[in-house]
Amino acid sequence: MLARETIVFLKQLEKNNNREWFMDNKKLFGDANNNIIALTDQLIGRVAKFDAHVAGLDPKACVFRIYRDVRFSKDKSPYKTNLGAFIAPGGRKAMSPGYYFHIQPGMFFCAAGKYMPDSAETLKIRNAIANHTKEFRKIVEGRKFADRFGELHGEHLSRPPKGFVADHEAIEYLKLKSFTVGQEFKESDVVSADYPKMLAESFKAAYPLVRFLRAALK
Repeated sequence: MLARETIVFLKQLEKNNNREWFMDNKKLFGDANNNIIALTDQLIGRVAKFDAHVAGLDPKACVFRIYRDVRFSKDKSPYKTNLGAFIAPGGRKAMSPGYYFHIQPGMFFCAAGKYMPDSAETLKIRNAIANHTKEFRKIVEGRKFADRFGELHGEHLSRPPKGFVADHEAIEYLKLKSFTVGQEFKESDVVSADYPKMLAESFKAAYPLVRFLRAALK
């Protein structure tokens, strides 16, 4: 489960985002990071029960680093004020379709799918949607799926993508630039003993979308 102390650390970091404070409180970070690693390890075990592709993943390979790359940013704050992990074959660096959870004071959510695929991947996904529209719509428009997640998230094109007709029955899906769904949580949710179960249930509900996207990208 997520420790309350992990959220306390992130709240303090928001107010003291500098190297001196961070080094003075390195133990707090270590405890928070270990908490996220343990939660990720627990989730990998739960997710592997319905998605064998993630079985045996190293949780440390899934957890995102807290250090920001500030080389090209006007904001020189050295640390992220959130913690999270991406569970997918290959871990966080592979960026294949998978499952993500995000811990940040005032912003707790999970997501699943494929975020901002490159142009070649986007074309593969759009072709799969165009060629298997009935299957795709059955997934994303199913009542339980829609009740939990609502619509697919992300930016979309204002015009039909090149190579696809404007009157295609799935044109609004074909305009998408990302293919993800998500669910928000309250702070009281994430510090409860049921939080790992809540995340796993959300990921299981999103698994048909993840499976479709993986097949599209083969």
